[in-house]
Amino acid sequence: MSTHHRATTNSRPQSPHGRPGSPRPYSPGHHTKVEEELHLAGIDYDKVSIKHNPSVPVLYEEALTHEMGTVISSAGALCSYSGKKTGRSPKDKRIVEEESSSKDIWWGPVNTKMSEQVFLINRERAIDYLNTHPRLYVFDGYAGWDPKYRKKIRVVASRAYHVLFMHNMLIRPTEEELENFGTPDFTIFNAGEFPANRYTTGMTSTTSVSINFKRAEMVILGTEYAGEMKKGVFTVMHYLMPKAGVLSLHSSANQGPEGDVSLFFGLSGTGKTTLSADPKRHLIGDDEHCWSDTGIFNIEGGCYAKCIDLSSEKEPEIFHAIRFGSVLENVVLHEETRVVDYADDYLTENTRCAYPIDFIPNAKIPCIGSHPKNLILLTCDAFGVLPPVSKLTPSQVMYHFISGYTTKVAGTEDGIVEPTPTFSACFGAPFLVLHPQKYATMLAQKMSDHAADAWLINTGWVGGSAKDAKRCPLKYTRAILDAIHSGALARSEFEVFEVFGLNIPQHVEGVPDDLLHPRKAWQGKPEDFDASLQSVADMFKDNFKTFKDEASVETCAAGPV
Repeated sequence: MSTHHRATTNSRPQSPHGRPGSPRPYSPGHHTKVEEELHLAGIDYDKVSIKHNPSVPVLYEEALTHEMGTVISSAGALCSYSGKKTGRSPKDKRIVEEESSSKDIWWGPVNTKMSEQVFLINRERAIDYLNTHPRLYVFDGYAGWDPKYRKKIRVVASRAYHVLFMHNMLIRPTEEELENFGTPDFTIFNAGEFPANRYTTGMTSTTSVSINFKRAEMVILGTEYAGEMKKGVFTVMHYLMPKAGVLSLHSSANQGPEGDVSLFFGLSGTGKTTLSADPKRHLIGDDEHCWSDTGIFNIEGGCYAKCIDLSSEKEPEIFHAIRFGSVLENVVLHEETRVVDYADDYLTENTRCAYPIDFIPNAKIPCIGSHPKNLILLTCDAFGVLPPVSKLTPSQVMYHFISGYTTKVAGTEDGIVEPTPTFSACFGAPFLVLHPQKYATMLAQKMSDHAADAWLINTGWVGGSAKDAKRCPLKYTRAILDAIHSGALARSEFEVFEVFGLNIPQHVEGVPDDLLHPRKAWQGKPEDFDASLQSVADMFKDNFKTFKDEASVETCAAGPV
């Protein structure tokens, strides 16, 4: 309803057509272009009221009115609950096997095949469910800040929470862009409130997240965790971008006052979001980027930050971004004051907040930067044997990028309750669509073209394993990053770390020297350190066997001995 109409209406407040945010009166035979497109997709516009790109206040009202348990926090964020699923369900992800994309896809445990027929069964189930809802929410936005490469994404959902989440996570179009949006490049049908049929061929549970590249559609059943949509878009970009000659990366990025860009690679829980939010540097993005011939650009229009133990002292930028317009997921708050208790993990360790990137005061808008000067590979080692920082040779970068070692931390996925070592190719295997070697080769080429320095930073445990030691304090990791960005670390003296052959700096301003070398920092018996070091090295070797055939001799030789 236009502002002009609201200003002149004389209807009583309780009148359905005089209330702000009410649906427009149904007029037979008149439908918007978006409604017509959705009708062709199967949505019954005569039964369903469609709200297209509603404003943030309207989405708040809708969620508070129609979604049980939704409240507003004392800071003004919308507190939503995703039900039983509070993390991604990677085992339930499927890619449709069809002739246009089949030969390119890295089939296996990450990309499980689904037939076109089963996709259509699930799609019909989702559409039928969406048609039972009196109201649906639609958001049209972009993935990718570079106009040359951006993709038009449409989200169709039965929950206002899901659309507010994607309003924050995609790039929000201007009024003019929305007017001329045209047909979307990809559509997500989110019927997550309704389960998949377990007896449908190939279903492993009542959850199904499936992507069909030929139809340019994604269908979600049986999970209301909003992160599935965000990562679904990332998976789509991991397929489309390399085809356009652009490298897609699971990374955060920021830019210094001199225009120098740093890329941070790492899985959930390694510090990607936290470390890229640096008051001394401009944030380009916290999770998903592309590297093109002209530089890098963020895929997203927002940030999705972990909230467990969040405080204004430790992470001021993120803490203060949680306000009106932000979505808090699965947090516990005080019954009366509605103050969030960020230490409370009663519902999940994986409490999250989604907010537009411009809620970070030093965000760089548009989220585009030059070619990176520093590549930072983040790992979270639960065994306490990897150094807090080491400088990597080009071959070591390839080896550690393809390996993607970290320790999964509790809460980021279903069933993870204690630190578990894992290897995830390119620091993002769950989202890769093509073979890891494709992305690694593109990265090697970019690095050599643009002479970037590379570093391996361990944000995990020092002085011992996760059982008996503490994680490397954030202030020390930040001091290491400051030394990288100032150029001081590249000029320092290095020593070679045994077994892994990594170059460890002997001194970093603001960090105790003993902490820099895992053997010197170790609090237990020397023989326990030797055993742990060898055990982690063996894990690396076992994991890399999968990639040996495709990797170069130099890359294979860059691993532990």
